[in-house]
Amino acid sequence: MTNLLHIPPVWLVFCLFVAWCQGRFVPLGMSVDHPVTHAMAGLMIGAGLLLMAAALLAFWRHRTTVIPHQTPRRLITDGVFARTRNPIYLGDALLLAGFILRFDAVPSLILVPIFVWWIEKQFIIPEEDRMRREFRAEFARYEQKVRRWV
Repeated sequence: MTNLLHIPPVWLVFCLFVAWCQGRFVPLGMSVDHPVTHAMAGLMIGAGLLLMAAALLAFWRHRTTVIPHQTPRRLITDGVFARTRNPIYLGDALLLAGFILRFDAVPSLILVPIFVWWIEKQFIIPEEDRMRREFRAEFARYEQKVRRWV
């Protein structure tokens, strides 16, 4: 069970489940159910999936690991990584926000900043520490040039 907690998608699925349950069983009289909201949700979900796919393609193209607790062999700084240091986690946050809107689970929007905080604390900071040790000056330059999120 402990190993499952060290996989970021598990946290995304957990938050999605909580949001779905809240929207379905405890709506609290709040609703943003509207075609415009559905379009926004679709755009967010689509953008999240595109970001994640572009990042996974970059990992594959550079022949390095996508596993959060392993040290990559190469520092990827091109493509989507030239705009954000964490395109997969940003994609996760967009997916979460989009699905929350799609589920019409307005109170669950609080899960988005909580999810971002948790992912940063549990995954991003340790990953960046490993990359600082591995890539030293190259990562320092990259970190100065590209923001963590956007």
